[in-house]
Amino acid sequence: MKLKIYQVDAFSKELFKGNPAAIVPLEQWLPDDIMQSIALENNLAETAFFVPNGNGYDLRWFTPTVEMDLCGHATLASGFVLHEILGVADDIVRFQTRSGELTVERADGKYILDFPSRPAVEAEVPAGLVEALGGTPQKVLRSRDYLLVYSSEAEVRALRPNFEALKGVDAHGVIVTAKGDSSDFVSRFFAPAVGVNEDPVTGSTHCTLIPYWAERLGKSVLFARQASARGGELFCELRDDRVKIGGHAVLFLEGEIHVDAGSERSAGA
Repeated sequence: MKLKIYQVDAFSKELFKGNPAAIVPLEQWLPDDIMQSIALENNLAETAFFVPNGNGYDLRWFTPTVEMDLCGHATLASGFVLHEILGVADDIVRFQTRSGELTVERADGKYILDFPSRPAVEAEVPAGLVEALGGTPQKVLRSRDYLLVYSSEAEVRALRPNFEALKGVDAHGVIVTAKGDSSDFVSRFFAPAVGVNEDPVTGSTHCTLIPYWAERLGKSVLFARQASARGGELFCELRDDRVKIGGHAVLFLEGEIHVDAGSERSAGA
């Protein structure tokens, strides 16, 4: 079986920046173990698969080790592939996912995600978390992920986490954030427990970051940067219990993968 595959750098106008995602369009679902094996073979933070459903698409996301409940950059990249490569004419693409209906809108040269807001609440600091991250956080909160707020962008950029120690934290991942020097806020995201030590640019964490910074800064429209080595830009807005997360995307790779759907083997080609 031959399947088309695309690799897209999301949340960037330039190649080799933003967050790379692999996108595999399907006519029907493959066995879960085959999709997980493809994601492991790709060895990117996320591989997305979508299937037409009559009113849009069903969409699933896999890290190299687990299936995810929500992923921003691979959703944006899926919308980009549908619009720019597969010729979908509608400006809004609808995806049915484990997190409900999500949309990607093409507008003003960007792709804009409509995602659920996930506000964080104050939380106790789990043993070993701060030691594993370094620095001195001012505040610790939690939604799906822990959210640690630091005093400056420089402190966030200087963090050198102990990823083995972070694997023991009882959470999907850990967000670190601070007010930005040339943006409203910056962040980084570490999720070694699901096979991603540091994610280059993370749409889903902004479901938590946007409501936090909107309240703290007293405004609903925000510009954010992810302070990873690759870096990325996110154009954000809080709308009641939803968040808008916009960004650019650029195609890096287009090809085929050869899969024997009757076994767990998959090989790149």
